[in-house]
Amino acid sequence: MSMQSKLTMIEHSHPSLSIRKQCSLLGLHRSNLYYQPSVESDENLHLMKLLDEEYTRYPFKGVLKMQMYLKDLGYQVNPKRVRRLLRTMGIMAVYPKKNLSKSHPEHKKYPYLLKDLAITKPNQVWCTDITYIRLLHGFTYLVAIMDWYSRYVLSWRLSNSLDSLFCIEALEDALMFYTNPDIFNSDQGVQFTSKDFTDLLLAQKIKISMDGRGRAFDNIFIERLWRTVKYEEIYLHEYTSIPEVKNSLKIYFKFYNFERHHQGLDYHKPAEIYFGDNMPDNH
Repeated sequence: MSMQSKLTMIEHSHPSLSIRKQCSLLGLHRSNLYYQPSVESDENLHLMKLLDEEYTRYPFKGVLKMQMYLKDLGYQVNPKRVRRLLRTMGIMAVYPKKNLSKSHPEHKKYPYLLKDLAITKPNQVWCTDITYIRLLHGFTYLVAIMDWYSRYVLSWRLSNSLDSLFCIEALEDALMFYTNPDIFNSDQGVQFTSKDFTDLLLAQKIKISMDGRGRAFDNIFIERLWRTVKYEEIYLHEYTSIPEVKNSLKIYFKFYNFERHHQGLDYHKPAEIYFGDNMPDNH
């Protein structure tokens, strides 16, 4: 049986078999799942491109304002269709919070711990989020884990679906290669409230913090990261495949961490702040 045939057998919402288990049974490496982009019609992909760019410029726009924006461009699209496309992209139609990761009613939610907290050093707080990335003939999702104080991107992963597996693998990478944080902050999405994800943090005695519902700016620095990545990398390219996105982002995040001067860091680079005098020679 070909790999493509095996991939079509994976059920992302299987009631009893996790994706990890299904891959094992089929003899697939989990990363194979990530290299098949999610697809929509060419017309919908074009509309999603326009919506993504408009949301990045004006994150307060909901369904009706987005519909009027498309109408001004000459596209007669009803609100139902706009809402579906925004949901597919993970953009919530309420000011101003993105909602790529939906909440799960049975998952435990944790309080927000960062209000009025002075964040004064690396590895005091890590944060994470998910964003949508367009391809020429489809789309994928990106998760990143970032050190709040230095803005250093610790790890990232791509996936063609919004299951929790790629978020868990990004967390495993960050915990493996860097000093554990005191606090880990995320939104209340199902990926980050899942038991597998939170158990990884609790096993390392890391405090869990979660944004308040609908509060986009509780995780403001990673929201700014997405804006930067999209304007400086994603919108400048027409990616044709997920491997192409992966290779391009690998180069960009190296630049972002080690070469890009940040105004919010007094024009220092994230790696300079994160590593201090212990900057690695070969990065």
